[in-house]
Amino acid sequence: MNEDYLWDRSSPPDPEIERLERTLAPLRYRVRPELTGHARPTRRLVWAAAAAIVLVGTSIWQFSIRPSAVTPWQVASVDGAAQLGASRASVSMALRVGQWVRTGAGSQLTLQADELGKVDIGPESEMRAAGGSRVMLNRGQLHAFIWAPPREFVVDTPSARAVDLGCEYTLNVDQSGNGLLRVSMGWVAFRFGDNESFIPAGAACVTRKQQGPGIPYFEDAPIELRQALRRLGIGDRSALGAVLASARPKDGLTLWHLLTRGPEDDRAAAFDRFRQLESLPAEVTRESVLRRDPGMINKCWDALDLENTQWWRGWEREWK
Repeated sequence: MNEDYLWDRSSPPDPEIERLERTLAPLRYRVRPELTGHARPTRRLVWAAAAAIVLVGTSIWQFSIRPSAVTPWQVASVDGAAQLGASRASVSMALRVGQWVRTGAGSQLTLQADELGKVDIGPESEMRAAGGSRVMLNRGQLHAFIWAPPREFVVDTPSARAVDLGCEYTLNVDQSGNGLLRVSMGWVAFRFGDNESFIPAGAACVTRKQQGPGIPYFEDAPIELRQALRRLGIGDRSALGAVLASARPKDGLTLWHLLTRGPEDDRAAAFDRFRQLESLPAEVTRESVLRRDPGMINKCWDALDLENTQWWRGWEREWK
Protein backbone atom coordinates (compact mmCIF):
# COMPACT_ATOMS: atom_id res chain seq x y z
CA MET A 1 0.00 0.00 0.00
CA ASN A 2 1.34 3.51 -0.87
CA GLU A 3 1.21 5.73 2.27
CA ASP A 4 1.85 9.01 0.41
CA TYR A 5 -1.15 8.39 -1.80
CA LEU A 6 -3.38 7.76 1.23
CA TRP A 7 -2.15 10.95 2.88
CA ASP A 8 -2.15 13.59 0.17
CA ARG A 9 -2.37 11.76 -3.21
CA SER A 10 1.13 13.00 -4.03
CA SER A 11 2.27 9.65 -5.42
CA PRO A 12 0.83 7.11 -7.92
CA PRO A 13 -2.28 5.36 -6.56
CA ASP A 14 -2.43 1.69 -5.65
CA PRO A 15 -4.80 0.03 -8.24
CA GLU A 16 -6.62 -1.98 -5.58
CA ILE A 17 -7.20 1.12 -3.41
CA GLU A 18 -8.53 2.97 -6.47
CA ARG A 19 -11.00 0.16 -7.10
CA LEU A 20 -12.15 0.22 -3.48
CA GLU A 21 -12.51 4.00 -3.55
CA ARG A 22 -14.83 3.73 -6.54
CA THR A 23 -16.85 1.03 -4.80
CA LEU A 24 -17.20 3.08 -1.58
CA ALA A 25 -17.66 6.47 -3.26
CA PRO A 26 -21.41 6.72 -2.48
CA LEU A 27 -20.59 6.38 1.24
CA ARG A 28 -17.76 8.90 1.43
CA TYR A 29 -17.89 11.76 3.93
CA ARG A 30 -18.88 15.11 2.50
CA VAL A 31 -17.64 18.31 4.24
CA ARG A 32 -20.41 20.33 5.82
CA PRO A 33 -20.39 24.04 4.96
CA GLU A 34 -19.98 25.08 8.63
CA LEU A 35 -16.70 23.11 8.81
CA THR A 36 -15.14 24.77 5.79
CA GLY A 37 -11.82 26.34 6.71
CA HIS A 38 -11.11 24.05 9.63
CA ALA A 39 -7.83 22.14 9.78
CA ARG A 40 -7.63 18.96 7.77
CA PRO A 41 -8.28 15.68 9.56
CA THR A 42 -5.49 14.33 11.72
CA ARG A 43 -3.13 11.64 10.40
CA ARG A 44 -4.75 9.18 12.82
CA LEU A 45 -8.15 9.75 11.20
CA VAL A 46 -6.66 9.25 7.74
CA TRP A 47 -5.13 5.93 8.81
CA ALA A 48 -8.41 4.87 10.38
CA ALA A 49 -10.20 5.58 7.11
CA ALA A 50 -7.55 3.66 5.17
CA ALA A 51 -7.88 0.71 7.51
CA ALA A 52 -11.64 0.73 7.03
CA ILE A 53 -11.21 0.72 3.26
CA VAL A 54 -8.82 -2.21 3.41
CA LEU A 55 -11.10 -4.12 5.79
CA VAL A 56 -14.15 -3.64 3.58
CA GLY A 57 -12.10 -4.48 0.47
CA THR A 58 -10.83 -7.68 2.06
CA SER A 59 -14.36 -8.69 2.92
CA ILE A 60 -15.52 -8.03 -0.64
CA TRP A 61 -12.58 -10.11 -1.98
CA GLN A 62 -13.30 -12.99 0.40
CA PHE A 63 -16.96 -13.12 -0.52
CA SER A 64 -16.06 -13.09 -4.23
CA ILE A 65 -13.97 -16.29 -3.91
CA ARG A 66 -15.74 -19.43 -5.02
CA PRO A 67 -14.67 -22.97 -4.17
CA SER A 68 -12.55 -24.64 -6.86
CA ALA A 69 -14.52 -26.72 -9.33
CA VAL A 70 -14.54 -30.45 -8.75
CA THR A 71 -12.84 -32.55 -11.45
CA PRO A 72 -14.08 -36.00 -12.53
CA TRP A 73 -11.21 -37.61 -10.59
CA GLN A 74 -11.68 -39.26 -7.21
CA VAL A 75 -9.23 -41.08 -4.97
CA ALA A 76 -9.72 -44.82 -5.53
CA SER A 77 -6.90 -46.05 -3.27
CA VAL A 78 -4.05 -44.72 -1.15
CA ASP A 79 -0.95 -46.56 -0.03
CA GLY A 80 1.21 -44.66 2.44
CA ALA A 81 1.44 -40.90 2.93
CA ALA A 82 -0.24 -38.84 0.20
CA GLN A 83 -1.92 -35.44 0.13
CA LEU A 84 -4.63 -33.66 -1.82
CA GLY A 85 -3.88 -30.00 -1.33
CA ALA A 86 -3.32 -29.43 2.39
CA SER A 87 -5.30 -32.52 3.43
CA ARG A 88 -4.21 -36.10 3.89
CA ALA A 89 -5.63 -38.09 0.97
CA SER A 90 -8.30 -40.69 1.64
CA VAL A 91 -10.54 -42.88 -0.50
CA SER A 92 -13.48 -41.12 -2.25
CA MET A 93 -11.99 -37.63 -1.89
CA ALA A 94 -12.63 -35.57 -5.03
CA LEU A 95 -9.78 -33.77 -6.78
CA ARG A 96 -10.45 -30.07 -7.37
CA VAL A 97 -9.15 -27.79 -10.09
CA GLY A 98 -5.78 -26.33 -9.10
CA GLN A 99 -5.28 -28.86 -6.31
CA TRP A 100 -1.93 -30.62 -5.93
CA VAL A 101 -1.52 -34.35 -5.40
CA ARG A 102 1.71 -35.18 -3.57
CA THR A 103 3.04 -38.59 -2.60
CA GLY A 104 5.89 -39.35 -0.24
CA ALA A 105 8.67 -41.91 -0.46
CA GLY A 106 7.24 -45.42 -0.71
CA SER A 107 3.66 -44.20 -1.17
CA GLN A 108 1.31 -44.07 -4.13
CA LEU A 109 -2.23 -42.99 -4.94
CA THR A 110 -4.78 -44.02 -7.55
CA LEU A 111 -7.32 -41.66 -9.09
CA GLN A 112 -10.27 -42.88 -11.12
CA ALA A 113 -12.95 -41.21 -13.22
CA ASP A 114 -15.74 -43.46 -14.47
CA GLU A 115 -15.95 -41.77 -17.88
CA LEU A 116 -12.21 -41.33 -18.37
CA GLY A 117 -9.95 -43.98 -16.87
CA LYS A 118 -7.54 -44.66 -14.04
CA VAL A 119 -4.32 -42.87 -13.11
CA ASP A 120 -1.71 -44.24 -10.68
CA ILE A 121 0.61 -41.67 -9.10
CA GLY A 122 3.92 -43.21 -8.00
CA PRO A 123 6.16 -42.40 -5.01
CA GLU A 124 7.67 -38.93 -4.57
CA SER A 125 5.43 -37.44 -7.24
CA GLU A 126 3.72 -34.10 -7.62
CA MET A 127 0.73 -33.63 -9.92
CA ARG A 128 -1.78 -30.80 -10.21
CA ALA A 129 -5.35 -30.86 -11.55
CA ALA A 130 -5.40 -28.29 -14.35
CA GLY A 131 -9.12 -28.50 -15.12
CA GLY A 132 -11.49 -31.15 -16.42
CA SER A 133 -9.48 -34.21 -17.35
CA ARG A 134 -6.22 -32.29 -17.86
CA VAL A 135 -3.41 -32.62 -15.33
CA MET A 136 0.14 -31.35 -14.86
CA LEU A 137 2.85 -33.80 -13.78
CA ASN A 138 5.58 -31.68 -12.23
CA ARG A 139 7.77 -34.59 -11.14
CA GLY A 140 7.57 -38.31 -10.40
CA GLN A 141 5.66 -41.09 -12.15
CA LEU A 142 2.20 -41.32 -13.66
CA HIS A 143 0.70 -44.51 -15.09
CA ALA A 144 -2.49 -43.95 -17.11
CA PHE A 145 -5.03 -46.48 -18.34
CA ILE A 146 -7.57 -44.49 -20.34
CA TRP A 147 -10.85 -45.75 -21.78
CA ALA A 148 -12.23 -42.33 -22.73
CA PRO A 149 -12.33 -41.29 -26.42
CA PRO A 150 -8.96 -40.15 -27.83
CA ARG A 151 -7.61 -36.71 -26.80
CA GLU A 152 -9.85 -36.48 -23.71
CA PHE A 153 -6.95 -37.02 -21.30
CA VAL A 154 -3.99 -34.63 -21.47
CA VAL A 155 -0.88 -34.52 -19.28
CA ASP A 156 1.36 -31.46 -19.30
CA THR A 157 4.95 -31.76 -18.09
CA PRO A 158 7.71 -29.13 -17.84
CA SER A 159 9.06 -30.33 -21.21
CA ALA A 160 6.12 -31.62 -23.30
CA ARG A 161 2.40 -32.34 -23.51
CA ALA A 162 1.17 -35.94 -23.74
CA VAL A 163 -2.18 -36.39 -25.47
CA ASP A 164 -3.91 -39.73 -25.08
CA LEU A 165 -5.09 -41.31 -28.33
CA GLY A 166 -6.73 -44.30 -26.61
CA CYS A 167 -4.02 -45.98 -24.64
CA GLU A 168 -2.09 -47.12 -21.61
CA TYR A 169 1.26 -45.56 -20.83
CA THR A 170 3.76 -44.61 -18.13
CA LEU A 171 5.28 -41.14 -17.88
CA ASN A 172 8.26 -40.28 -15.68
CA VAL A 173 9.51 -36.75 -14.99
CA ASP A 174 12.74 -36.09 -13.11
CA GLN A 175 13.65 -33.15 -10.87
CA SER A 176 15.06 -31.16 -13.80
CA GLY A 177 11.85 -31.48 -15.85
CA ASN A 178 13.12 -34.07 -18.33
CA GLY A 179 10.92 -37.10 -18.96
CA LEU A 180 10.44 -40.53 -20.48
CA LEU A 181 7.16 -41.81 -21.93
CA ARG A 182 6.61 -45.54 -22.54
CA VAL A 183 3.45 -46.75 -24.30
CA SER A 184 2.08 -50.23 -23.62
CA MET A 185 -1.21 -49.96 -25.52
CA GLY A 186 -2.59 -47.62 -28.19
CA TRP A 187 -0.90 -44.34 -29.08
CA VAL A 188 0.29 -41.14 -27.42
CA ALA A 189 0.98 -37.84 -29.16
CA PHE A 190 3.87 -35.92 -27.58
CA ARG A 191 4.26 -32.23 -28.39
CA PHE A 192 6.24 -29.10 -27.49
CA GLY A 193 5.84 -26.07 -29.76
CA ASP A 194 6.34 -27.27 -33.34
CA ASN A 195 8.19 -30.36 -32.18
CA GLU A 196 5.95 -33.44 -32.18
CA SER A 197 6.34 -37.18 -31.80
CA PHE A 198 3.87 -40.05 -32.19
CA ILE A 199 4.50 -43.08 -30.01
CA PRO A 200 2.74 -46.42 -30.57
CA ALA A 201 2.51 -49.41 -28.24
CA GLY A 202 5.91 -50.93 -27.55
CA ALA A 203 7.74 -47.66 -28.16
CA ALA A 204 9.23 -44.98 -25.92
CA CYS A 205 10.29 -41.36 -26.24
CA VAL A 206 12.56 -39.11 -24.18
CA THR A 207 11.62 -35.47 -23.64
CA ARG A 208 13.97 -32.70 -22.52
CA LYS A 209 13.15 -29.36 -20.97
CA GLN A 210 13.26 -26.48 -23.48
CA GLN A 211 13.68 -28.99 -26.33
CA GLY A 212 10.55 -31.10 -26.15
CA PRO A 213 10.09 -34.70 -27.25
CA GLY A 214 12.96 -36.49 -28.91
CA ILE A 215 12.90 -39.26 -31.52
CA PRO A 216 10.69 -42.24 -30.59
CA TYR A 217 12.08 -45.76 -30.75
CA PHE A 218 10.77 -49.26 -30.20
CA GLU A 219 11.99 -50.64 -26.91
CA ASP A 220 13.27 -53.80 -28.61
CA ALA A 221 15.41 -51.75 -31.00
CA PRO A 222 19.13 -52.65 -31.17
CA ILE A 223 21.08 -51.21 -28.27
CA GLU A 224 23.37 -49.44 -30.75
CA LEU A 225 20.39 -47.49 -32.08
CA ARG A 226 19.11 -46.56 -28.61
CA GLN A 227 22.53 -45.43 -27.42
CA ALA A 228 23.09 -43.39 -30.58
CA LEU A 229 19.67 -41.72 -30.17
CA ARG A 230 20.64 -40.60 -26.67
CA ARG A 231 23.77 -38.98 -28.05
CA LEU A 232 21.85 -37.41 -30.91
CA GLY A 233 19.34 -36.03 -28.42
CA ILE A 234 22.00 -34.03 -26.61
CA GLY A 235 23.37 -32.53 -29.82
CA ASP A 236 25.96 -35.06 -31.02
CA ARG A 237 25.29 -35.07 -34.78
CA SER A 238 27.98 -37.69 -35.36
CA ALA A 239 25.63 -40.23 -33.73
CA LEU A 240 23.25 -40.10 -36.71
CA GLY A 241 25.36 -42.57 -38.68
CA ALA A 242 25.05 -45.19 -35.93
CA VAL A 243 21.27 -44.66 -35.78
CA LEU A 244 20.91 -45.22 -39.52
CA ALA A 245 23.31 -48.15 -39.71
CA SER A 246 21.62 -50.08 -36.89
CA ALA A 247 18.02 -49.42 -37.98
CA ARG A 248 15.83 -52.40 -38.88
CA PRO A 249 12.75 -52.18 -41.16
CA LYS A 250 10.66 -51.90 -37.97
CA ASP A 251 12.69 -48.84 -36.99
CA GLY A 252 11.22 -46.89 -39.86
CA LEU A 253 9.18 -45.17 -37.12
CA THR A 254 12.41 -43.66 -35.77
CA LEU A 255 13.71 -42.70 -39.23
CA TRP A 256 10.39 -41.11 -40.21
CA HIS A 257 10.68 -38.66 -37.29
CA LEU A 258 14.19 -37.78 -38.50
CA LEU A 259 12.84 -36.72 -41.91
CA THR A 260 11.60 -33.40 -40.55
CA ARG A 261 14.22 -32.58 -37.91
CA GLY A 262 17.75 -31.30 -38.04
CA PRO A 263 19.91 -29.86 -40.84
CA GLU A 264 19.13 -30.74 -44.45
CA ASP A 265 22.17 -33.02 -44.80
CA ASP A 266 21.00 -35.11 -41.83
CA ARG A 267 17.45 -35.29 -43.17
CA ALA A 268 18.76 -36.35 -46.56
CA ALA A 269 20.77 -39.19 -45.00
CA ALA A 270 17.72 -40.26 -42.99
CA PHE A 271 15.57 -40.35 -46.13
CA ASP A 272 18.11 -42.40 -48.06
CA ARG A 273 18.13 -45.04 -45.33
CA PHE A 274 14.34 -44.84 -44.93
CA ARG A 275 13.93 -45.52 -48.66
CA GLN A 276 16.16 -48.59 -48.36
CA LEU A 277 13.99 -50.03 -45.58
CA GLU A 278 10.51 -49.04 -46.77
CA SER A 279 8.67 -49.39 -50.08
CA LEU A 280 7.68 -45.90 -51.17
CA PRO A 281 5.36 -44.73 -53.95
CA ALA A 282 7.13 -43.47 -57.07
CA GLU A 283 5.91 -39.90 -56.50
CA VAL A 284 7.81 -39.63 -53.21
CA THR A 285 11.09 -37.99 -54.17
CA ARG A 286 14.11 -37.01 -52.13
CA GLU A 287 13.67 -33.36 -53.10
CA SER A 288 10.03 -33.23 -52.01
CA VAL A 289 10.81 -34.75 -48.62
CA LEU A 290 13.75 -32.40 -48.05
CA ARG A 291 11.50 -29.40 -48.58
CA ARG A 292 9.13 -30.98 -46.03
CA ASP A 293 6.23 -31.33 -48.46
CA PRO A 294 3.33 -32.39 -46.17
CA GLY A 295 1.81 -34.74 -48.76
CA MET A 296 5.11 -36.56 -49.29
CA ILE A 297 5.84 -36.80 -45.56
CA ASN A 298 2.38 -38.29 -45.08
CA LYS A 299 3.01 -40.88 -47.80
CA CYS A 300 6.22 -41.86 -46.02
CA TRP A 301 4.19 -42.37 -42.85
CA ASP A 302 1.67 -44.55 -44.68
CA ALA A 303 4.54 -46.75 -45.87
CA LEU A 304 5.18 -47.73 -42.23
CA ASP A 305 1.81 -49.51 -42.20
CA LEU A 306 1.16 -48.47 -38.60
CA GLU A 307 -1.89 -46.25 -38.91
CA ASN A 308 -2.86 -44.15 -41.89
CA THR A 309 -2.06 -40.46 -42.01
CA GLN A 310 -5.67 -39.30 -41.81
CA TRP A 311 -6.10 -41.09 -38.47
CA TRP A 312 -3.39 -39.32 -36.49
CA ARG A 313 -3.42 -36.05 -38.42
CA GLY A 314 -7.16 -35.84 -37.72
CA TRP A 315 -6.62 -36.06 -33.98
CA GLU A 316 -3.72 -33.66 -34.16
CA ARG A 317 -5.83 -30.95 -35.73
CA GLU A 318 -8.24 -31.13 -32.81
CA TRP A 319 -5.72 -31.03 -29.96
CA LYS A 320 -3.19 -28.54 -31.32
